[in-house]
Amino acid sequence: MADHNELGKQAEDLAADYLIKNGYRILVRNFRYQKAEIDIISEKDNVIIVTEVKARSTDFFILPQEAVTKGKIKLIVTAANHFMEKFNSDQEVRFDIISVLPDQKGNLEIEHIPDAFQAFDAN
Repeated sequence: MADHNELGKQAEDLAADYLIKNGYRILVRNFRYQKAEIDIISEKDNVIIVTEVKARSTDFFILPQEAVTKGKIKLIVTAANHFMEKFNSDQEVRFDIISVLPDQKGNLEIEHIPDAFQAFDAN
């Protein structure tokens, strides 16, 4: 497996553990719909949280959360809409980003950005 794929998998596992420790209930990981994939869908306080996990080996060029483009947001929102319809849910939906970067010692650090974007940001 390529190093960036390994970092991405590690970051998703770390993000899922973080969410669980903070009272979120993981509903599904790597939910796919057409060309879109949602890294983690969870629930907390009767809200569905759609989480995009972004990892980078360095923030020299760009912060991980800055890599969530309008196009990516559009795909995430489309997949989230499909998920909500598939499970006939009318719960509120929130879109979060979890950014993962190594610190100076090489340990992975998490930054959780709740309500990072809205569905209308996809337009």
